[in-house]
Amino acid sequence: MLLSLPNDSQPIKEMFERFFAAESTPARVRAAEPIGFDRALWRDLVDLDAPFMRLPASAGGSDMSLFDACLMMGEAGRRLAAAPLAETMVALRILGQIGGATALEWIEKVRAGETVLTLALQPVCDGKTQLVPGGAVAQGVLVLDGNQLAIEIPENPLVVPSTLGGAALGLFTPGSGKRQVIASNEDVARIWAAGIEEWKLLTAAALTGLSREAIKMAAAYASERIAFGQPIGANQAIAHPLAVDIIDADGAALLLWRCLRAIADGQTDAGAMISMLFWWTSRNATNSVAHAIHTFGGYGLTNEYDIQLYHRRAKSWPLAYGDPEMELVRGGRRLFLGETASLPDVGTLEISFEEPDAGRELANETRALFDSILDPEKHQIGEQNFEAHDWDIHRAFGKARLLFPDWPEKWGGRSADADSTRASGNVWQEVGFVGLARGVTGMAGYLVQRFGQPALQEEVLLRFAQGEAVSCLGFTEPSGGSDVFAAKTRAVRDGDDWVINGQKMFTSGAELSDYVLLLARTDLDVPKHKGLTLFLVPLKVPGVEIHPVHTFMDERTNATFYADVRISDRYRLGDVNAGVKLMSAALSMEQGGSFYHYQMREMVEAVEAWAHEEKRDGKPFIEQPSALSRLTRVSTAAYVTECLNARALWTRLSGATDYSYGPATKIFATQAFIDYAADLLDLSAPGSLQRGKTGLGVVEKGYRHSTATSIYGGTSEVLRSMVAERRLGLPRSRA
Repeated sequence: MLLSLPNDSQPIKEMFERFFAAESTPARVRAAEPIGFDRALWRDLVDLDAPFMRLPASAGGSDMSLFDACLMMGEAGRRLAAAPLAETMVALRILGQIGGATALEWIEKVRAGETVLTLALQPVCDGKTQLVPGGAVAQGVLVLDGNQLAIEIPENPLVVPSTLGGAALGLFTPGSGKRQVIASNEDVARIWAAGIEEWKLLTAAALTGLSREAIKMAAAYASERIAFGQPIGANQAIAHPLAVDIIDADGAALLLWRCLRAIADGQTDAGAMISMLFWWTSRNATNSVAHAIHTFGGYGLTNEYDIQLYHRRAKSWPLAYGDPEMELVRGGRRLFLGETASLPDVGTLEISFEEPDAGRELANETRALFDSILDPEKHQIGEQNFEAHDWDIHRAFGKARLLFPDWPEKWGGRSADADSTRASGNVWQEVGFVGLARGVTGMAGYLVQRFGQPALQEEVLLRFAQGEAVSCLGFTEPSGGSDVFAAKTRAVRDGDDWVINGQKMFTSGAELSDYVLLLARTDLDVPKHKGLTLFLVPLKVPGVEIHPVHTFMDERTNATFYADVRISDRYRLGDVNAGVKLMSAALSMEQGGSFYHYQMREMVEAVEAWAHEEKRDGKPFIEQPSALSRLTRVSTAAYVTECLNARALWTRLSGATDYSYGPATKIFATQAFIDYAADLLDLSAPGSLQRGKTGLGVVEKGYRHSTATSIYGGTSEVLRSMVAERRLGLPRSRA
């Protein structure tokens, strides 16, 4: 697993970051309008060999990886570079792959610095005009006409209409100029098609750079602009949309990497992923600049402010190819109907989302144990609740030291490395046995190992690891909700003991647990977040009452009451009044990953199977564009969730700075789960209304379960504030 910028790529990114910051300033971008072309910038790019990055070495190019080309395009997007970089790079690569005297002649013309070569993004038909990016300043347009690849030289400069954003768009009418044929054979269409897919990837990279920069500009402005006596960024109505946008933009950047990895590995879903990426980055760019320009208020509408430059280009760049929504249909045909796509060669790629081989060994052992003991008829596979807990399975994994394989051997684990532990944990999700009791108990055990006294470690850790005891969480209170630091449950010191009085709400799993990880107030004379202490409280002691609370998701949770509950000081975790520190560690684990992509894919698979059988107008419903686009939309969210989850894990494994990546993953995953579970329920209605564990019953169950996901583990509102503050540097929006 490697999700940081490779060492060999770092200088490339830094070089183009410096170059575009210096040479594509807002003043230069404005000066290039209305056409959207900076001749001096173009000459400098040619001098840097930027348009030739993807040209094969056999044709005199750099033959660099598509990953590095995307890094360059990301920086170009950040600074709104007024040059047809993506178009020329792709056109030159196509010429280099096909070769021939005419192709090499045009390559040298571009290298001279005064010639611009672009390409028509759609196959041409004589007499049918299309808008061509870069066409306004191009001396040649690369076109595909059937199986014929040619460069058309306009007799006169193309008509340059007034357009939304500067992309040097020109009105090109094929057949009206001189045509130089490059090649005409069956390979031409394949090479061309791969080039168009590469153009989508390069444009997606530029849009992601644009989106991130627009959000950054809005966050800086929101931190400086004062209204009603405070920075406007302290207002959640400003901060939260920007937090969502940066999560989406980060997801786009990671999805680009994931897409390149899929192409390099020859995965069957790689072509569909390109379509998903292009749609996603277009959507994110639109949303990001809309929220950014709203943040600037009326000033953002004026020509003097730079944000309007981003607002117009966020739309104009992808729309040069057409409606991005159509990419969802194309992606759906590739994903669900087996349509193939010609894909570019990405070159060398070090990025990896996969666990190493060492992790697979433990995963295989975990899978083998499940195969030997899991009974689909007996066990509640796919259920996301504590009721699905099964003591026989729990103890079997404890006996095999596979409940918590990363724990030290002396505490019942295997001292496994993080990658192996992750691979093993993924198997639980794959087979559908979620093990909520295992997850919460693992959190409690982690805190006991870090902050527990030796006597407590001796009492609980082996019992946890062997599957003989489990823990639940006692954080939320009836009056506090997500503000766990407003806890009113009191713990008063009495000699070597503590006496606890209070109430906790939504203590799921308490009915089968031996302990509860409980947050209690231990000092009334300090600010609320400083007077809290965390305890691991035995539940089978006098004074504890557990009352069931049932939900419409078919889950049981509990209200728990503590009346003069007396416990030894050994059950205290960490220092007195240091509960916030421990809570942060606990919540980072609870929010540090999301497996909702498994459930989203499970729902997609159920609806896909139904849509293949369901007939509309005499044809399978799956062939309808609306079905394809909506299923692809959910699949895109599943891929993004998986990517964000991988980043949260990689950050933890690598020790890199964590900008609330765990909360970011949960925000995205839960909102996507909620939105798309509802949409799939609509798409497959009325059959989806029927409850069940298979078929469309999976969608109905997913819809009910999704509702709660934005609440537990920290509500999305609280987590958005964390992302806004940590990732964007916005002022604190909570009292």
